[in-house]
Amino acid sequence: MLTFDLDRLSKVAIPIGTGWLLGACMEARGKQDLWIRQKPEVLEVLREQAIIQSVESSNRIEGVTVPANRLRPLVIGRAKPRDRSEEELSGYRAALDWIFSRKSRVTITPDVIRRLHALAQGGSSGDGGEWWKKRDNEIIEILPNGERSVRFVPVSASQTSGAVDELCRRYRGVSDGELVSPLLVVGTFVLDLLCIHPFRDGNGRVSRLVTSLLLQSQGFQVARYVSLERLIEESKEEYYRVLKLCSQGWHEGKNEIVPWWNYFLGTVRNAYKEFAQQVESVRARPAKSDMVRQAVLAQVEEFTLADVAAQLPAASSQLIKKVLAEMKKHGKVRLVGRGRGARWELVR
Repeated sequence: MLTFDLDRLSKVAIPIGTGWLLGACMEARGKQDLWIRQKPEVLEVLREQAIIQSVESSNRIEGVTVPANRLRPLVIGRAKPRDRSEEELSGYRAALDWIFSRKSRVTITPDVIRRLHALAQGGSSGDGGEWWKKRDNEIIEILPNGERSVRFVPVSASQTSGAVDELCRRYRGVSDGELVSPLLVVGTFVLDLLCIHPFRDGNGRVSRLVTSLLLQSQGFQVARYVSLERLIEESKEEYYRVLKLCSQGWHEGKNEIVPWWNYFLGTVRNAYKEFAQQVESVRARPAKSDMVRQAVLAQVEEFTLADVAAQLPAASSQLIKKVLAEMKKHGKVRLVGRGRGARWELVR
């Protein structure tokens, strides 16, 4: 049974902690226009970095990875995919492009969800664009001892179309009113979509894309500049724990929702906190050089150029080398060793 029931949601007692998270997110949304106007050069760097991190993290959560030297060409350079994994990364980038290029608010419908799925699946193989799942599926958990356990049984294939239709209809009805906070509305929609599990494959990726789409439609622009997918990957153990907790009793309409709200709001709040720190701490020009310099100064132990590049996917190797050379010239860093084993360290 869908959690997305207006009567049920309006009666949920919101704990103080949840209210505080909600207030922090709303306050950040009120400041975002100022941050966006302040430093457009910084925002361009953040946008590029967020896209790379979102594509990498959302696919890596699902076990899809590519070599590090292929990530940037695929996402930013638009290199042609060589295999299925690269198709899925390129597809996720295409889905993000579609979301962030919308000039007006997108009405959430089953067709929009299927479109995002088709894009995220790469479009050239797999089940991208299929009319929902054709067979019943289960969400399997691998236990520490290696055994497989059924964590949750989603909506059956025969009922999926009706469940998604009803979920979208309820979202449109509730989001037009003012009885429930928009953030709680978005979070509840995502939970229900995950419990329906409408596709054979790619449900997690679609849920994260839908999250960005709905947040943007409600005026929360943070997913453009900070990767929500990266934040979810960094807290994926908590993500799966809370998802498991809040899916128990879902079919009977007895599942908990507040723990999921807390996780969802906490992720949005952390994204806005990072957004504010990035905008307020980096000078407008030259943005990329400053971000590289800050990443270098934050190193605790010896490091390599690749270590810095991994932290700043939007910065090219040439730029990192240039910044390191400048910092070496001014006595801020020094090179330890030679050849492939050479490493850098800060001069304390």
